[in-house]
Amino acid sequence: MVKSFEEINEKIKKGEAVVVTAEQIIDIVKEKGVKQTAKEVDVVTTATFSPMCSSGAFLNFGHSDPPIKMKKVWLNDVPAYAGIAAVDAYIGATEFSESEGMRYGGAHVIEDLITGKPVKLKALGSVTDCYPRAEIETYITKDTINQAYLFNPRNAYQNYAVAVNSTNKTIYTYMGTLLPKFGNATYATSGQLSPLLNDPYYRTIGIGTRIFLCGAQGYVAWEGTQHNPSKERTDKGIPTSNAGVLALIGNLKEMSGDYLKAAAFYKYGVSIFIGIGIPIPILDEEMVEFVSISNKDIYVDIVDYSVPKRDKPTLGRITYADLRKGKITLRGKEVPTASISSYAKAREIAQVLKSWIKKGDFLLTKPVQNLHEEGITKTLDIRTKEDL
Repeated sequence: MVKSFEEINEKIKKGEAVVVTAEQIIDIVKEKGVKQTAKEVDVVTTATFSPMCSSGAFLNFGHSDPPIKMKKVWLNDVPAYAGIAAVDAYIGATEFSESEGMRYGGAHVIEDLITGKPVKLKALGSVTDCYPRAEIETYITKDTINQAYLFNPRNAYQNYAVAVNSTNKTIYTYMGTLLPKFGNATYATSGQLSPLLNDPYYRTIGIGTRIFLCGAQGYVAWEGTQHNPSKERTDKGIPTSNAGVLALIGNLKEMSGDYLKAAAFYKYGVSIFIGIGIPIPILDEEMVEFVSISNKDIYVDIVDYSVPKRDKPTLGRITYADLRKGKITLRGKEVPTASISSYAKAREIAQVLKSWIKKGDFLLTKPVQNLHEEGITKTLDIRTKEDL
């Protein structure tokens, strides 16, 4: 049984498409088998809601009178990068406020904009004949500026290592607070709901794929930075560490604060929770095999985050099913586990995306280019010119 994107979209337009979530498909396959499921189901929705530091927003403020060529920009006292054009800026989610430090940052500014709050804009200008203004202070909202779009260079990692700490002191990381002597283990991604785990070889998710992004329709813009699919995989094709990743784009003005949340990690800094949902068309039986994975099929490496090296030691491997039980055994010790992602929110997003498709409000897009299935993540070493 082989279907095309076009055939599935026609069924969506007619209200005839069978759409289920990545949780629901598991039991359907158990009951009906792969072949019958491929005939009956058209789309499976996947989702994740997790901190994704490599995120930010492009903003165009509009021209003042007299005009200004902005060379330095602050939004609620958070520096934004203005080296783009006269009144364009990019604010990164993890940038700190100059007055409040890591308690408030770019992620909070983005959330404030999405929820309609006023944001203070301060800018210094590079004075020229055509841009005579030297500085400006004003307040903006998402409705008073021109374009405002989220552009996230690295989101929705395919998998992500479990973090632990073997030392005698507590450490503070983007995976949360890690207690000494394997006092806890934290993990991310939504397991069996996670988008790229349900399409491990990127057959349907690629450049141009339409997605749910923070409550609005967005797109996969490119492969994410550090995209590295050449990782060890299980017999089901699932990588046991980071592997693939996506760069995403979407209209900030249409997004919802329900699906984007700023966060401050204690003694680490600012991050941002991003809600992502991706539909996977059931083109054939192989796609059914991929989307019917469950948490017991998904293995992930356990990594010691206390080692201050880029290649941290791997201490073992565990399934998401075991992680979600709340404790694992590591080196003979019972270790409590906690997710820094919200599975409940991911489940909600998968259901919302399902409803959009069933109502005909969301059509699938065939990638204009597939993501690379091979790659390498290079390291930054200290080099001289002569080394190159």
